Amino acid sequence: MASLFFQRAGWSLQITRTSRSFAISFSTALPRRSHHSVIDAEAPNTLRSSRGSAPGGRPRPNDLQTKFRTTRVYRAQQARAATTFAAPNNSTEPPPPTERIQLSAEEAVRTDDLASGLGDKPVVLDETARQVDWARSFHGLSTEAFSKEAAEALLAPVGLDDIEVKPDGIVYLPEIKYRRILNKAFGPGAWGLAPRGETIVTAKAVTREYALVALGRLVSVARGEQDYFSPEGIPTAVEGCKSNALMRCCKDLGVASELWDPRFIRRFIAEHAKEVWVEHQQTQKRRKIWMRKDDQVKYPFKIYTPTAPASGRSNTAKY
Repeated sequence: MASLFFQRAGWSLQITRTSRSFAISFSTALPRRSHHSVIDAEAPNTLRSSRGSAPGGRPRPNDLQTKFRTTRVYRAQQARAATTFAAPNNSTEPPPPTERIQLSAEEAVRTDDLASGLGDKPVVLDETARQVDWARSFHGLSTEAFSKEAAEALLAPVGLDDIEVKPDGIVYLPEIKYRRILNKAFGPGAWGLAPRGETIVTAKAVTREYALVALGRLVSVARGEQDYFSPEGIPTAVEGCKSNALMRCCKDLGVASELWDPRFIRRFIAEHAKEVWVEHQQTQKRRKIWMRKDDQVKYPFKIYTPTAPASGRSNTAKY
């Protein structure tokens, strides 16, 4: 512990420092002359150390009293300050979330749920631009009919060899056939699909709205959709969504309208389709599927033929 002592005619100041505390004592009354040497009032400030103030390095009696008094004052002041400036914590309400937590929650929502889209919104053109903004415009809708040659190509009956049958019995026309019909009616480059919204990706499907434009006129607007099974399949699903929208837009032009006619579907299934039992070659699971009569079962399935029971044996189960 070290102590510094300053004294003038009308006041005295003592600074005491220990390893853990620091105390200052100020007094306006002069100490007793019996314990201190006389200091000239006109002399400049005197710096003294308590370690050498008495013979043998022992502190003076007045120094001990001052150190004891200043230590008590310092501790009392510290306790008073802790009581006065301590912030009350009696509130039962939880603290408001910080900005970092809120941002983390928003990022988690955007990562887990892509319903807001893939960020591929169509470009919005300037209102003063000459070109048509197909993302919002309905320019040329129902203004006049197409030419006779285009109408004949669009309304031509679908060839029976072009119709396919899904395993669940649904008949459909492959999307490439729709493009061939449009190319025959308007010519390559005279028609196209314009996106009218952002691609929306849900947990299992992709959807987007498209507009079919032919010869500079809006023909139809439809929303396509396509399922997917893993995130790696999203790009393929986006392309399938576009083809699905094209098929739905072509309904307004009368392309392959027979495939939405229930009587035509029943007649085609009865005349050109069949239902067969197949077996999966790896899992050995069996099920019924629909297929065209002129098609063959493809891998990994094969035609399932039930084996006949051996002679002399009964098929009746015994209990």
